[in-house]
Amino acid sequence: VLSGCGVYDGTEIHEASAILVHLSRGGAEVQMYAPDVPQMHVIDHSKGQPAEAESRNVLVESARIARGKIASLAKLTTADHDAVIFPGGFGAAKNLSTFAVDGKDCKVNREVERVLKDFHKAGKPIGLCCISPVLAAKVLSGAEVTVGHEEEEGGKWPYAGTAGAIKELGGKHCVKEAVFSLTPFHEAHVDAKNKVVTTPAFMCETELHNIFDGIGAMVKNVLKLTGK
Repeated sequence: VLSGCGVYDGTEIHEASAILVHLSRGGAEVQMYAPDVPQMHVIDHSKGQPAEAESRNVLVESARIARGKIASLAKLTTADHDAVIFPGGFGAAKNLSTFAVDGKDCKVNREVERVLKDFHKAGKPIGLCCISPVLAAKVLSGAEVTVGHEEEEGGKWPYAGTAGAIKELGGKHCVKEAVFSLTPFHEAHVDAKNKVVTTPAFMCETELHNIFDGIGAMVKNVLKLTGK
């Protein structure tokens, strides 16, 4: 499920690409979706500032990543899929929800909320990375997720405050790394009870290959939970 195209106002493109590569490697068939709604705003990524005169549609922008093969989120059903995955990027906090503006008092797009609840009720796995775990924390009370560490640690975890917000949303935050630990895989947290799998991705200031491998751990666990 995409939220636009570009880290500051949509889907984080490297995360989406990494997810697609790992899903392909895992032999999964993929269909991409996005809500057919206006973006909260448009950011000029060369300046990091809003482009006041512009407006864009989330589905239209997401089609850039999907190479045109995308459908409205309203068409996504559990009957057609074994799992659902949400990349990060500020679009998850701006277009899929109002978290970027409202924090713990945020609202979630109604189709996003429906999809999360439907997959949860059906016992089908949900994968999320970077900032998108806030969606599960808001919609699935008590879900265990990770956005990495809970302290900034000199700028290594610049969005560490999100962990506190997750707790305020009713979720449980679990500290995880974005890089190699003593285990052979990069870190992803698996909430086996709720079948929710999360990994920090770009919540951490680290090398791109670490983010790629962390996302790989998330995807691998999502595919494992499908039982196929």
